[in-house]
Amino acid sequence: MANTQKLMAVVNHILAAKGEMSAARLQKLVFYCQAYSLAWDGVPLFDNRIEAWIFGPVIPDLYNSHEDYTDVKLDFFKTFPAAQLSENEIDSIDAVLDGIGDRTGQWLSDLSHTEDPWIDARKGLDENVNGTNLISHESMKSYYSQVE
Repeated sequence: MANTQKLMAVVNHILAAKGEMSAARLQKLVFYCQAYSLAWDGVPLFDNRIEAWIFGPVIPDLYNSHEDYTDVKLDFFKTFPAAQLSENEIDSIDAVLDGIGDRTGQWLSDLSHTEDPWIDARKGLDENVNGTNLISHESMKSYYSQVE
């Protein structure tokens, strides 16, 4: 398991900004924050794996911390140690939240299903199998650098 401190910092910032949300919505917002950090800044926000599951991108380390909950509250993640975010990281996260932060988990999942990083990572997997195929930093950076 990767160091989850930066991941938890991103999660805590999203929940502080947007409040309680579905686990699916949280997963997708964290994914898009990572993707756009790679596109805009050239660096990842966190080093945890993102996999191409049936319903879209999933961070397994995050999933394992909330898998018994359909809705996620800020207080739940306060018990996990979190690193500090830089001003630039906060700006990137906030820009993503300003753009798509109010969308539902289903809307975000549907969006991810139309985008190359998830589509390419799902190649070779049965549509009914989550699998563990990685959505690479390179694929996110390349694709989302071209999205306006």
